[in-house]
Amino acid sequence: MFFRTLFQGSGLILILLIIVVIMVLSRVYYVVRQQHVAIIERLGKFHGFATPGLHFRVPFLDRVFHIDLKTEDEHMTFDAKTSDNVTIELDVSIQYHVDSSNMNQLENSGVYKSYYMLQDPVAQMQDYLADALRSQIPNRTLDEVFSEKDAIAHAIDEVVAHKMLGYGYVLVTTLITRIKLPIEVQESMNHIIASKNNLESATNDANAARAKTVISAQAKAEAMAAEGKGIADQRIAIARGIKDSIDVIQGSTMTAEEANRLFEFTQWVDMMRDFAEKGSSSIVLPSDFRESQSMFEQVLSAKVAPMPEQDPEPMPVPHIHDNTGNGVHSSH
Repeated sequence: MFFRTLFQGSGLILILLIIVVIMVLSRVYYVVRQQHVAIIERLGKFHGFATPGLHFRVPFLDRVFHIDLKTEDEHMTFDAKTSDNVTIELDVSIQYHVDSSNMNQLENSGVYKSYYMLQDPVAQMQDYLADALRSQIPNRTLDEVFSEKDAIAHAIDEVVAHKMLGYGYVLVTTLITRIKLPIEVQESMNHIIASKNNLESATNDANAARAKTVISAQAKAEAMAAEGKGIADQRIAIARGIKDSIDVIQGSTMTAEEANRLFEFTQWVDMMRDFAEKGSSSIVLPSDFRESQSMFEQVLSAKVAPMPEQDPEPMPVPHIHDNTGNGVHSSH
């Protein structure tokens, strides 16, 4: 009974010793994760850095603080007033991380400064950004703020980055992601843009119509010129053909007058054939083709010819009523 009690007590002590050893070992070693760095304090004083991996420390004397080196992303909103007195709201996005490039300088390194010099880096950057924006926006109109958005972001990035580097933080980039306008200003701008687009559309339509009219007129003029040239060439060809025909006829035993009459008769026959081919038509022909007087002159002569004379009708004899009753009538 005594040994069993002793054995049970020894087992309990062994378990307690194992627990104590585990606790001591957990205080002796520690692990630093990738993209992290550890700050070691010995008896409350900065002692050094520990890079990623397995490390050992003096139990109960050393304390370890892990610093994240990954890039952080923060979104902030600021109010500002432009030079044309429009209050706008800007959404700004910043990316930053702890400067770990000079850890060999220990107390002058960025890791040391980020942990011991600045309590709230995000709030500090927000104050710096607000100050930088309020020095940039009032110098620009609303249109310039929109058109120079990237230049404004670059300007404030340079100012804030220089200040935050003194606290051990690297400002990777600063972006103005959105510019929000008051509702009435936004509606006014939309109306202006719509009016401008309508004006440009109307101008384009007018220019297109004018260009179409000019092109059509040019094409019509070219067509008329080509048609006139064709008619002129046709007339020249006809004149040459007539001349050649008359020359051939005159080369025979006919006189010049006979040749001309023969040519005129031939043209007249061709004209009558053309009328017959085109269908029914009404024409006026001269009474004798041999006459030299033209058809027009004959028509005029017919119009001015005197009408045949007619005997004038006798005047009616007036009837006089006899009031004497003897039946005698007289006329004057």
